[in-house]
Amino acid sequence: QVQLVESGGGLVQAGGSLRLSCAASGRAFSVFLMGWFRQAPGKEREFVAAITWSGGTTYYADSVQGRFTISRDNARNTVYLQMHSLKPEDTAVYYCAAGRVFRPSLTTQMGYDYWGQGTQVTVSS
Repeated sequence: QVQLVESGGGLVQAGGSLRLSCAASGRAFSVFLMGWFRQAPGKEREFVAAITWSGGTTYYADSVQGRFTISRDNARNTVYLQMHSLKPEDTAVYYCAAGRVFRPSLTTQMGYDYWGQGTQVTVSS
């Protein structure tokens, strides 16, 4: 099992920045892929970004490309999501996810085996 704990959410004005963190524990060595998803009220959970644990290959949703950066610190078993130029439409609960293997479905929830509890990000206009 892998446990994931997110932190760093909060309230920020439009145009501002936030950095989310996701700490993995348990069998973190078995993780191949880490991702971030978000879910706004009344909407489905959507892919934001992902990174392979070893090689650091990154993937982004079109809506955040150029504004968000995903990175990892292998020594700390932690993944980060640096968010810049935040918009009110970025408001959502952000979830960290981990996958044991690489799956072509990495931009969907089916690509992941473990999930965190989520952290709220609110962007005011």
